[in-house]
Amino acid sequence: MQLIITDARSARTHSIRLSGLRLVGVITSLLVVMFLGSALLYHWVFLKGAREGWPVFGALVKLVVKDEFDERDRFMRANLDAMAKRVGEMQARMVQLESLGDRVMGLAGMSPADLPKSDGRGGVLVGARNLSLEELQATLDDLEKITAQRVDWMTVMESRLFDQHIRKKMIPTHAPVTGRPAGSAFGWRLDPFTGQSALHTGLDFQADTGTPILAAAGGVVIASEFHPAYGNMVEVDHGNQLVTRYAHASRVLVKQGDLVKRGQKIAEVGTTGRSTGPHLHFEVLVQGVFQDPQKFLSAGAAKADALAAATPAGAVVAQQSRTAAGR
Repeated sequence: MQLIITDARSARTHSIRLSGLRLVGVITSLLVVMFLGSALLYHWVFLKGAREGWPVFGALVKLVVKDEFDERDRFMRANLDAMAKRVGEMQARMVQLESLGDRVMGLAGMSPADLPKSDGRGGVLVGARNLSLEELQATLDDLEKITAQRVDWMTVMESRLFDQHIRKKMIPTHAPVTGRPAGSAFGWRLDPFTGQSALHTGLDFQADTGTPILAAAGGVVIASEFHPAYGNMVEVDHGNQLVTRYAHASRVLVKQGDLVKRGQKIAEVGTTGRSTGPHLHFEVLVQGVFQDPQKFLSAGAAKADALAAATPAGAVVAQQSRTAAGR
């Protein structure tokens, strides 16, 4: 392609030759310049019309802005409704947790009236009207406050229940010799050696030599030694100045300072010390005062009977407890 440019004043002509590639480049450059110019012009006119309130441009701006706000409002409304529904479900679960907390507090020996309560509304929050963001935030704040209070109370209840569990394990209600009835009871009787009336400070279990002697409750061994009267003897401290003593053993399996569990084998029946035959002499002392061991063993059997009445599986436990107590 050839372009001829003529200058009238100087009567000169200029000739420009464009090849195919150059022609395409020139046309493309012209189109880009025209597009950018048109865009800048449209933008300037549109903004000027919007600022000065030209009728057509003002309406267009309002329409565009309204569509944007409507779309954003629909998006936020959908999200708020979904969040409100989840919060409503959380409130309903909180009401269920309150009922469970009341029952657990009863087991822990605490008053349910002391447990912090939620507003009790529960259910889904989407109702006759839509919630605002401020209302939803206030509801979330209330839930967070109640949840924090319940965590504190649950921690207290856990500690209380654990303490009760430990205390029960530390009370000597487990029979020290299983499958054998108790012989000489606690109280006054004729001494087999002197024939005179004397206080029998414990409970005797007749059994063959080598029969396992079991710890009546969990505790710490405070004595494992030979005593002239008790023979091979074990004493276990259960806390709260409660001590059990196991005497006349043929063999002792624990030493002072050992931790023992409820029902753990700690010795074997024998006839050492002041004894007329193989048996276990079992004593319970509270603050150094001798107590009737049968009261503790009977309490354990009564608890097993109560468990049997509550659940069918508890009947097996009750039967085992009665057998262990020698009933």
